[in-house]
Amino acid sequence: MQKLTNKEEEIMHVLWKLEKAFVKEVMAEMKDEAHYNTLSTIIRNLEEKGFVAHNAFGNTHQYYPVVSKEDYRKRFMNTAIETYFNSSYKNMVSHFAKEEKISADELREILEMIEKKQK
Repeated sequence: MQKLTNKEEEIMHVLWKLEKAFVKEVMAEMKDEAHYNTLSTIIRNLEEKGFVAHNAFGNTHQYYPVVSKEDYRKRFMNTAIETYFNSSYKNMVSHFAKEEKISADELREILEMIEKKQK
């Protein structure tokens, strides 16, 4: 699975939300304004990369994701953990603890979840 650009990821989030959409519908959901032709080109690139497919209605295409958000998230997280935390989940969690992005209560909840899975 290829890495997506920020704009491609933004479009994928729109398609995951809408499940299927025409370029105009994607355009309406975008945070920043993009030209129709530019957006159409990016979506076609996503199709070439295997993330999106389409149904044709005459000259118009309705696009839908073929890679699930969960599959992309797993790949993205695994790559980030390998790249930035030396493949260590402990390093990742300690990073967020040091940055005060996770509380002690949240860490306890995570421990409870782990302990429940081990039983």
